[in-house]
Parts: sequence; C-alpha cells; structure tokens
Amino acid sequence: MKSCSISKKVQIVLGCLDDYRELGHYHYRDSRLGPYAAIFAIKPKGYVAGCSGIKTIGVIVYTMPSPGLELRNIATANCFTGFDRVTRLALINKNIRCIGRVIIEPRFRGLGLASRLVRDTMPEMGVPVIEAMAVMGLVNPFFEKAGMTAFSAKMPARCVQLIEALSLVGIEKQQLIDPKKVQLKLEQLQGEEGEFIEHQIQRFLQSYGKRRDMPAGLERTRYILSKLTERPVYYIWFNPEVSILDSRYSLSKEKEYDKFH
Repeated sequence: MKSCSISKKVQIVLGCLDDYRELGHYHYRDSRLGPYAAIFAIKPKGYVAGCSGIKTIGVIVYTMPSPGLELRNIATANCFTGFDRVTRLALINKNIRCIGRVIIEPRFRGLGLASRLVRDTMPEMGVPVIEAMAVMGLVNPFFEKAGMTAFSAKMPARCVQLIEALSLVGIEKQQLIDPKKVQLKLEQLQGEEGEFIEHQIQRFLQSYGKRRDMPAGLERTRYILSKLTERPVYYIWFNPEVSILDSRYSLSKEKEYDKFH
C-alpha cells in the first residue's frame, strides 16, 4: 500500500546532470558520468526549483551503446551483424540506447520506483531497442519487472572448473560470497589438498594478466571470488512502435544514394 501512496505523489520528468550528481554517490559504480544521451528524474509532484526539501528521488541515465556485445547478437538474432564496420556502428547508434545508471534514493527503495522509472522512460527514447547490462541483475531483477528480457552469459569453463575444485576440498558454492571464510578454509588445507587447490588457483589466474602472480592471501581470494560470482546479465526491450527493419532499410537507401551522388 505504501508503494501505491508514493507512486501517486511523484512524477517522472526530463532531468539534467544536476539530478544525477545529487544521487550519483549512491551507485555501486564510480559516480563520475561520461557522455550521456538523456537523463530522466523522479521528483515530488508540485516540485519547484529552488525550494527546500527532497528534490530528486530517482534518476535514470541513458547512454550510447557499446559497439560490440555478444549477448546483443543473441538477443537480436544477429540483426546487427553481417555489415562492414562503419555500417554496423551506424545501425547500432541509430537503433539502440543503453541504460547506464538507475539510482533510487535509499529511503525510497523497495517501492517499485526503479521499475517504473525504466518502464515509463524507455518509450521516450524513440529508438527500436533499449538495452542494459547489470552485475546485480540476478539479485534485483527490476529490469525484468519493467518489461525487459534477460539474457545471461554462460559461466566460463575456468570458473566452473575452479568452483568444482573448491567443492572437492570442502568449500561449497554458497560460501563463495564470503572471502574471509574462504581464505580461512584455504589456510587450513594441508598436504595434497593444499597443493591441489593451489595448482587449480594458479591455473585459473593465468587468464587474468598481471593478476596471475598475485601472492596467496585474502586480497587474492577476494579477487578470485569476484570473478567466480560476477556474472553480468544483459537486458533488452524492443519498442513496439519503432521497427529495426525500417532503420536498416533507411540506412541502406542512404548509402545507395551516397554511392550515386
């Protein structure tokens, strides 16, 4: 009932960089913001600039898309592949916008405002596709509640192998969220078990450049567990009002025109 009450007292408006700066420090990523395509904000109804009290309750930032994402190709059935690089980038930039940040002021979380902010602003971008990448997506699936479809990357074989190796020495998957407990168990391993898991860890780290020579200890364990548990989820929403095919046709006509003029 509380969420219903709050929902009636707020509005979503076109925002600005100041709205993001007001809430940016609450985001788990670096609060600094690069180039963006649009910002929308949740504000109390009747809010007037310059007045005291709560100014911005939530904010969403849209950015330009990354040029290459494998899960995008899967989600769009390779709609943006098969072109030369310049054409492919033009199609991606014309058809896609990416949700770069969604932040709700802590006192207003858990009320469905994040989903509403995503759901109500996606159509405003006027493009066929909206996408997002979220490390915490599996834990807090508000993108799905807003109507987006999730695509999860398969866990790399090296991660599967190390998780299985840790299980063999008594460190189970559900324990991997606690680096200190995992480190304590690693330190208690002796003889063949200790040598076995150290060999598995060394092999796992070979894929991580300078990290391959990290000395044993809590810092190394934290890094390893971050790689074992960090599985970004790709989200996509197709705008029913705007067709990708129309954009592809339009772009091909533009290229054909340029070729003969």
